[in-house]
Order: sequence, then C-alpha cells, then structure tokens
Amino acid sequence: MADTSQLPDMDEESLVIKWTGAIIGAFLVGCTGVFPLLIIPDNIGSKSTDKTILNALLGFAVGGLLGDVFLHLLPEVYGQIGDKGTGELGRVGWSVIIGILVFLVLEKVLESSNPETDETKKDADKKKVLGYLNLLANSTDNLLHGLAVGTSFLSSTRLGMTTTFAILVHEIPHEFGDFAILLNSGFNRWDAAKAQMTTALLGMIGALAALALEASSDLDAFLQDVLPFTAGGFLNIALVTVLPGLMQENRPFPLMLQLICCMAGLLTMQILTEF
Repeated sequence: MADTSQLPDMDEESLVIKWTGAIIGAFLVGCTGVFPLLIIPDNIGSKSTDKTILNALLGFAVGGLLGDVFLHLLPEVYGQIGDKGTGELGRVGWSVIIGILVFLVLEKVLESSNPETDETKKDADKKKVLGYLNLLANSTDNLLHGLAVGTSFLSSTRLGMTTTFAILVHEIPHEFGDFAILLNSGFNRWDAAKAQMTTALLGMIGALAALALEASSDLDAFLQDVLPFTAGGFLNIALVTVLPGLMQENRPFPLMLQLICCMAGLLTMQILTEF
C-alpha cells in the first residue's frame, strides 16, 4: 500500500490558492487607478489650457457614474433580494437616499469648514471638495470590488479569475471618469494617480475580509446596504456636483461633445454589463 503520510493536505493547499488568487486579483483591480496616467496627456487639467477635453472627460464620467448606478449596482442589489418582499425593496431605496444625503451633508460641511470671500478661491475649494467626495465614493466601490473578488475565489478559482477579469474590464473606463474629476478638482496627474491607488487599498481589505468571513448572512446584509449607499453617492456626484458645472457651457461644439461623451459613458457601462 502506498505511503500517504507525505501527501500534502489538499484542503490546506486549496485554501492557500484561494487566498493567493484573491489577493492578486484585488491588487490587479487596484492598479487600474494608474491606467489613465498612461493615456491622458500632461496638459489636461492645467489652468493654462482650454477645458474642452477635460469637460468631455467629465461628461464621460457622468455617463459612467449613471450607468454604474442604474445598470450595475442597483440591478445587482435587486438580484440579491429576489422575492424577499417590498420591505427589502424599501430598504434599498432608503439606502440610496441616505447615500445621497450623506454626500450632500459632507459637501456642505467641507465647504463651510474653509469659508472664502473671494469667488475664485471659493470655486476652487468647491472643486477640491468634489475630488475628496469622489475618492470617498471610490473607496466604498473598491471595498465592494474586493469583497466580490474574495467571495468569488472562495467559490472556485475559476470563478475568482472570471470575476477579477470582469471587474478589471468594468473599472478601466470608470477610472478615466474618476481621474477627470480629480484633475478638475485641482489634483495634478501624479497626485490623482496616488489618490486612486490609496483608495485601492480598500479593495485589498475587502478581499481579505471576504476570505476571513467566508459566506455569511452578515456579509450578504452588509452588501445589500453598501451597494445602494454607494449608488446614492455616485448619483450625488454625477447629478448634483459635476453636471451643474458642465451645464454652464454655452458653446455649441463643446456642449455637443459633452453630451456625446456622456452617452458614450452610458453605452460603455451597458456593454460591460452585458459582457
């Protein structure tokens, strides 16, 4: 009879593979924040250049955020709820409303903490606040991505790899919109990239938390609250903070370009959702 004492513990080996795959997957997803740095030109966002291209990217950001909310985040929550009843649907609605209100309050608190009488400085401070709010929303989004990567690797390595690839494809266009928002807020390209990488750490924490908790009802309940809360934050950023600035454009060509880019952002999210 063969000696099995030297054979490795398959359960322990499988667990190591799952943990390693989840950590690598979360790291790759986090690295998408640097990708726009390689594509967007150096002069985009500088005060001396025309804002037509930057505003077009902001239009893409608005479309991407709206597509993320209505084509990705909320359908995912409703899919998790299934036939649990109207009470759970109301809970989702309240989570979206709370997300919108929390971001509104944070915006006003941050603006009032640094009062300025000069209109130019006041406008610059308001844009800076937008950048920080976007980073906050991005942090929760990255946390969710990390949780998704971790839980999928717990199910199987193949599902984990598929989920990681899907999130990568989804995040790359999203990161371009986030990068444009940060540039519009006064960040330079390197600071924007570093800020994006900082929020990506939440993805790693999410993956580790999912691996530690494994499948649990508490994790499912957490996701059902955080997903719509994040959707509310994205709605606030897109419709309350970014869009009003774009609506001040009166020139026909830049205005049409913004609209086209907004539709491109929506279409991109639709294609990625179908994919």
